Amino acid sequence: MRSSAIWLITGPPAIGKSTVISKVVLALRTRGYIVGGCVTKEAKRNGVRVGFTIQDLMGGTSAELASTGSMVGPRLGKYRVSLTNLSLVGASSLRRAAGEAELIVIDEVGPMELMSPEFRRAVEACYKSPRPILAVVHERMKDPLIELLVSDPMTKSFEVSLHNREGTVADLSAQIVAALGPLKDA
Repeated sequence: MRSSAIWLITGPPAIGKSTVISKVVLALRTRGYIVGGCVTKEAKRNGVRVGFTIQDLMGGTSAELASTGSMVGPRLGKYRVSLTNLSLVGASSLRRAAGEAELIVIDEVGPMELMSPEFRRAVEACYKSPRPILAVVHERMKDPLIELLVSDPMTKSFEVSLHNREGTVADLSAQIVAALGPLKDA
């Protein structure tokens, strides 16, 4: 059993889960905490979503995660998923965070990301680490790794809706700061 907390965010597509994560990351970094892992962002062209990017929170590197214009990688709906970038940016950012960060962020553990065996192994390494985790999980996907995260006794789940997004940011930030404790330099 883990000794540190896991906070999971779920909710329907495009409800603002990644926005919640980004705001919590900003709040923690503003206070001086070291936050690592990865976040995803929509890639849009002329106001239309054409894919997603993945960004390493500690290194700043970002790359295409999935695209409607790509011809390479496994297909998920209208997107092609870049297993190479999931490994080079996603998995490597998680492994680094498991060793160096005060909080590991995983946005998201979902169908695209779990196509990559390396990303899956990196999430497992994060779970086995002593670091607390803040992650987005796909709300309806059934996968043993998601079930492991959801069923852990140290897990607290938050379902994001239009009505609770801002309150969720404040609640999560407060809970994480309380769990991390005072900064060593403070």
